[in-house]
Amino acid sequence: MAISPPHPSYSPGPGSGTHPHWWQRRWVRYGALITLLALSGLVILALVRRQTGTTGFLVGLGLAVLPVPWLLAAFRWLDRVEPGPWRNLVFAFAWGACAAALIAIVANSFATKWIATSTADPAGADTLGATVIAPVVEESAKAAAVLLVFLFRRRDFTGIVDGVVIAGVTATGFAFTENILYLGTAFGTDQLSGGHGIASVTAATFFVRVVMSPFAHPLFTVLTGIGFGIAALSAERRPARRVLVPLGGLLLAMGMHALWNGSATFGQFGFLAVYAAFMVPAFGLLTWLAVWTRQRELRTVREELPAYVYAGWLGPAEPFALGSMRARRAARDHARRHFGGRPAARAVAQYEAYATSLAFLRHRGRRGRAGADCAAREQELLAELWRRREVARPALEHAARVVAPVPAASAYWARYGYPTAYTGRPAAYGNPAAYGQPAAYANPAAYGRPAAYGNPEVPYGYPAVPYGDRAAGYGNPQAQPARYPGYDPYRP
Repeated sequence: MAISPPHPSYSPGPGSGTHPHWWQRRWVRYGALITLLALSGLVILALVRRQTGTTGFLVGLGLAVLPVPWLLAAFRWLDRVEPGPWRNLVFAFAWGACAAALIAIVANSFATKWIATSTADPAGADTLGATVIAPVVEESAKAAAVLLVFLFRRRDFTGIVDGVVIAGVTATGFAFTENILYLGTAFGTDQLSGGHGIASVTAATFFVRVVMSPFAHPLFTVLTGIGFGIAALSAERRPARRVLVPLGGLLLAMGMHALWNGSATFGQFGFLAVYAAFMVPAFGLLTWLAVWTRQRELRTVREELPAYVYAGWLGPAEPFALGSMRARRAARDHARRHFGGRPAARAVAQYEAYATSLAFLRHRGRRGRAGADCAAREQELLAELWRRREVARPALEHAARVVAPVPAASAYWARYGYPTAYTGRPAAYGNPAAYGQPAAYANPAAYGRPAAYGNPEVPYGYPAVPYGDRAAGYGNPQAQPARYPGYDPYRP
């Protein structure tokens, strides 16, 4: 998930007046969202407490919180390649725990009561509500958070990992509130039957919901998140795919949820059969997919950033250091020890995030999937990198030497073949109007000159071979080490 630089101030269009409408102001929108989530939280708190009692609520809260840190840490680990803003994750968790949980409780209760009064079989109404109504209502309520981030934080939603993380965190919040309700109710049942402390019903509920299946809700909603992630990777000229794929993921989530809820009606061992035959394999498959996607993102960083080495924005060692999580961590540690403590480490972390966003932007642009603001966004990211280069560059070069050695020069350039990528060929960048327009890359005054974003003398200067000279091939790779006295980035 991309870390975005500060957005420019709002600038109204022609004829729109001198100030934006009140509902377009950021503080109004944030205030409305916070108010909505806070009210939902207060209402859901009152409903759960009324059903479980104060003691049951506190017991349920204490037990339900146990798996939350582990699940959040797992999703945050997946997001480490291109970490997204914390506010997105806070919103997702709060939506799941407050808004989605409130929608589910109210809608499920209303639907179950309506079915019970419409039929002569109350037990059948409970089964129908659990296997049909609940999956549709709950997955739709959780999917709303993913949809909101997809629509309004589009810059931070760029692929499958982003969808998995937002969906998983939303479902973790929802499961947290639901577990408080179930565990608190189980504790009340034990108290009514004469039990003391956490007795059999509470222990069984805890084992099934917290020990055996803490990943159940995240597993369902992640299917929706994958659908939105695929839609984020789709070209804008395919609107049908951008709608149908998320809808397909939502339907799969509902189906898996219905199968899980209905497992109790499949006989004495129905629950265990569904758990072993469907839940565990599905969890393993999705875990593999998430880890594979994370590794693919790192490979994209290594393969896309060498283009900026030619332009003089990055050092030759940086694509390899930025494409290794061990090297990134080593760079932050080195900056913290030798360049100014935590502020230096934070600057290196920001540099790593911006560079990753730059690699993904270029990757989408070469495939014609970038938006119309691709060139402007690229300039923003390059400017952010240039402002942090004094601390980040030596830290990453150190990390490259000790963790991710750069291969020999011949292998470096033969593998990526970037000397032909900046010849201004529109076909190399997908949509020439959006990205890679010849005029943007062939004119050194318009693009690619580091002097435009800082001091041209320290530490960079101009590339050894002037950028924009096609006859020189946009920089001789063998001449690159001359710009870094005392350091040979091609040394194995």
